[in-house]
Amino acid sequence: MSETPVKQQNTAAFYGQAVASFAVAMAATTVGIYNLDADTWVRAFLAIAVLYLVTSSFTLAKVIRDRQEAGRIVSRVDQARLEKLLAEHDPFEKL
Repeated sequence: MSETPVKQQNTAAFYGQAVASFAVAMAATTVGIYNLDADTWVRAFLAIAVLYLVTSSFTLAKVIRDRQEAGRIVSRVDQARLEKLLAEHDPFEKL
């Protein structure tokens, strides 16, 4: 009756692809900003905007992950309580 959820693990290839994709995107953006035909303050502003976007993305991903993990824990506690109640219940007991 009790189903233990299987912990999802990312493969090394998936992790490597994510890191490589992030590195390529950051490098391409850096090269693009560096080669932009604009004043230095415009390029600096775009660089700061990109760094802010990256840090905000990491923060958002962490918050979403934490909320999902908290939901799983609450669900597991509720499931354990239900299983305990069902195990202790005697349907033939007089009311």
